[in-house]
Amino acid sequence: MAKHEHGSMDTKAQEKAFDGFMNYVKWASIVIIGLLVFMAIFAR
Repeated sequence: MAKHEHGSMDTKAQEKAFDGFMNYVKWASIVIIGLLVFMAIFAR
């Protein structure tokens, strides 16, 4: 088994994936809140 050195892993791909996920969550939340506001105003 290879010896592990703490802090030697390249995390660029993981950071890019996490940034993409957070961007998706942000926009999904905005759309859901907008839809709820629209329904609250126009649904009777």
